[in-house]
Amino acid sequence: MIIRALALAAGLAGAAGFSQFPEFTQQYVQRLGGAVDELARSVAAFDRDAAALGLDREAALGQLATGGAFGAARAETMRATLARHARLFGDLAALEGRSALARVPLVAHFADPEIAGRTWQAYRPGVPVTAEGAIFAGTGFVSGWLAVAFLLSLLSLPFRRRSSRKAGYRVEPVLHRPMTMERKPRLRATRGAASARAGARLPRDI
Repeated sequence: MIIRALALAAGLAGAAGFSQFPEFTQQYVQRLGGAVDELARSVAAFDRDAAALGLDREAALGQLATGGAFGAARAETMRATLARHARLFGDLAALEGRSALARVPLVAHFADPEIAGRTWQAYRPGVPVTAEGAIFAGTGFVSGWLAVAFLLSLLSLPFRRRSSRKAGYRVEPVLHRPMTMERKPRLRATRGAASARAGARLPRDI
């Protein structure tokens, strides 16, 4: 009874959590697009400055790195900005325009901690009213139910083994004792008895 109650609670929690996946991913993609646009402006400004001096991107970064400690720090910051822009641009291209179900295999593209943190801070859970929300809710319920039921079954396995062992060594009470039949002593023949019987004569009639 307790296992069923815990499994039901886990199923409801899983349904509530999974049902928020479509809306959360939608808001994440929106923030992802904003971050890509912001980084794109910084990258475009750097490329324009480099092009004005007749330098490409790599040459501009190398020249900036030789400009003392501040220039080296700025070069490292710009390299990190360029790398992040390329990574987030790839994530946006993979996620944009796809449904929530199609985004499930693409969960690796939701890995940016900054965007995920901002999305979670501004997120407000809602009741799923779409077919996708219902599918995710049902999947979460079944997953939560099975996970907790399986875990509790594993935890209770040692206690089941102990109880089965005790039941196997149970001593049944003796309801009656078998009655032993008394044996009559056998008569043994002694020597001379046979000869006495053989030599005995019947009395004659007088």
